[in-house]
Amino acid sequence: MEKIVFEPEEGNPVEFYVLEQTKLGGVSYILVTEEEQGDGEAWILKDVSSPEEEEAVYEMVEEETELDAVGAVFETILDDIELS
Repeated sequence: MEKIVFEPEEGNPVEFYVLEQTKLGGVSYILVTEEEQGDGEAWILKDVSSPEEEEAVYEMVEEETELDAVGAVFETILDDIELS
């Protein structure tokens, strides 16, 4: 399982495991968790980087409509999880 480091503008870096990725409306999203195994909290991150950036820049998806739409896609892809 791929591991990434999320570095928020404020606070300490956090390591996440990437569970799945998808693209919706031309935007890339990843579903991440802090736990490699078992049940745990999951977050959806959106790629907000520009094409000329070497590394992807992600931010947490917080807008409810976007979160519901992307969450539904991940639930379909990973039929053994439920995002709420």
